[in-house]
Amino acid sequence: MAHALIKSIAITAALASSTSALANPETQQLDKQSMALAKQFLGKLKPQLMHAMKNGGPVHALSFCNTKAPEIAADLSKSSGWHVNRVSMKPRGATATPDKWEIKALKHFEAEKMSGIPVKQMAYSEIVDMNGKKTYRFIKPIPTGGVCLACHGTHIAPAVQQKLHELYPRDKAVGYHIGDIRGAFSFSKTL
Repeated sequence: MAHALIKSIAITAALASSTSALANPETQQLDKQSMALAKQFLGKLKPQLMHAMKNGGPVHALSFCNTKAPEIAADLSKSSGWHVNRVSMKPRGATATPDKWEIKALKHFEAEKMSGIPVKQMAYSEIVDMNGKKTYRFIKPIPTGGVCLACHGTHIAPAVQQKLHELYPRDKAVGYHIGDIRGAFSFSKTL
């Protein structure tokens, strides 16, 4: 894994600069597909989430996230042939708990952030063995924006806290500040 994590810097730089010269030739096309899938996921999730926030505030947005965000991931998984998910070191939803590979990548992203690399430029991919099958894995961190703090921050309104407890009784996804890595988009595809 240490060798693979070192590759992260090359992939991050390659994806951030829109060139693939530094990326592993075996994963270049998959890296491009993953980035496109991440943009597609965010492109479907963000406008609908913002609409929910505008029409009903954070409490309404939590209900959206609880039902619609997993549906978006499931629809993208079905239409793309990839496994699409969001994970976090402080998970909120049932499927958000990272596996060992995702934990190592998330810790690496934190180290990159501490060294000054912008979160939006980070991404990591690797071909691994999963259950005896060669599998491409991709992970891209999700930075915390200002609007995220209503449900993920340090000062959460009582009505939002109540809804969080109702929808996510084991919620850990709070205490974030602007710019923190809140979690990551995590995709995989059997090769």
